[in-house]
Order: sequence, then C-alpha cells, then structure tokens
Amino acid sequence: MTVIGVLDSGVGGLSVLREIHAQHPQLSTLYFADQAHLPYGPREPAQVRGFVKQITRFLLDRGAQGIVIPCHTACAAGLHSLRDLHPDLPIVGLEPAVKPAAIATQTGVIGVLTTEATAKSSMYASLIERFAQGVQVMTTPAPELVLLAEAGAPDTDASRARVAAHIEPMLAAGADQIVLACTHFPFLTPLLRPLIAGRAVLVDPSSAVARQVGRVMLRSSQLPGGSAPFRQYYTTGDAERFSALAAHWMGDTVRAEHIPPLP
Repeated sequence: MTVIGVLDSGVGGLSVLREIHAQHPQLSTLYFADQAHLPYGPREPAQVRGFVKQITRFLLDRGAQGIVIPCHTACAAGLHSLRDLHPDLPIVGLEPAVKPAAIATQTGVIGVLTTEATAKSSMYASLIERFAQGVQVMTTPAPELVLLAEAGAPDTDASRARVAAHIEPMLAAGADQIVLACTHFPFLTPLLRPLIAGRAVLVDPSSAVARQVGRVMLRSSQLPGGSAPFRQYYTTGDAERFSALAAHWMGDTVRAEHIPPLP
C-alpha cells in the first residue's frame, strides 16, 4: 500500500487532494489541516517552517511515504528546508502558476490572487523575474478570501462583494489571466466565474500538482500498491466542523480526528 501525507493550513489543500484522488485512486492519503494556526499568510516564514517540519514528522510517524504540500505559503517558507532535512523523501510542492499565465495572456496583463507571505517570498520574486518579463503582473494578497473559503464560500451578497473587491481592479487593468496562488481560492470558483466571464480565465494548478505526484511517486517506485486505499483526515481545529466542510468539498464522507496544535 502506498501512503502519502498532504498538509495545509486548512481546507485549501483539499482542492489538490480531490485531484490526487481522481488521478491516482490507488493512493492512500493522510490529510493534515493546521486550522489552529490559520491563516499562514501573515505569519513569519520561520514560524511556518516550524509548522511544516512538525506536521511532516507527524505524517511520517503515521506511515506517509511521501509528502505533498499544496499550500503556496508553506512551500515558500519551508519546501527547500524540508527537502534538505529529508533528502530521500519524495516531496511535491507547488508554486504560483505565473509561467503558464504569462505564456497564455493576450493582453500582456495577468492578475495573481495570493497570500501575503507568498507575495513577499523570494520564490515568487524569482518566478516573476524568470517568466513574466514584458508582462504586467498585478499581485493581490487576499487573506480574507482564505477565511471565506474556510467558511464554505457561501453564495451571498457579502461574499460576492468581497471577491469582487479583489478581482475588479485586475479586470479593469486588462488582466485576462487570474492566477489562483492559494489552494483555498479554487473553492471560490462559483463566486469568481460570474465576475470574469468573457473577460479572463482562472489558472488553477491543482491538476498539475496531482500529475506531479504521479511522476514523483513513480520515480521513487512508490505508486504501485496492493491493498485497498484509505483516506484519513486530521485537524488542529474543530474536527466536527472540518469534517462537514471537507465532506462538502470532497463529495464524500469525512470523519476527521482532532490533533492538539503541534509544538
């Protein structure tokens, strides 16, 4: 049996997890939502690195043979140090999809909806420098939209107004690609689509990350497995509330286990 651990600050990584389940149904998964420390975006990188290190150890102790970090903030802060700490462990991260957006734009303007930590990271600056030369990049940190996704992204006037406040300036500037540089944001797609219809497209890296999981696990001879896969969920927040929200996003029964915040 092949087991991978997936970690995120909350429900955002479920947008990638459901793609992993769709593309690789033979994988067993352990999902850890660090909701006690949500959101990661405003926190110092060193603190986020500590969270990533401790959660990884937790997942490895429970049988994970590879780690996926579908959280832009956690990747920006801790991916390289985690790979240094575990050089033989298959680890899949993600980065804002600036490159495909810059290639696809017809207007020369792209918008990036992100978190504060990702926007300030050297990883993001490097992506802009390498792949967005000659393209105007409008970077918009939106930590309140992370909380909106954690609340289930209710389709209300207030929710639509909060989303529009971040998207309309990008559209007004001519952005025809909107990069979702936080895995919470794909859950806002029903609120985003009416705003961007006919004006821009959403760039969501979830499918690409799931494909990379397959490539990395195949390379490390982890993917083929025997017994039936299982899905286990952990949260440092309210397990009942997380279970209900995760079931909504995943379209399946979820029974999460509460874990006290890791030191």
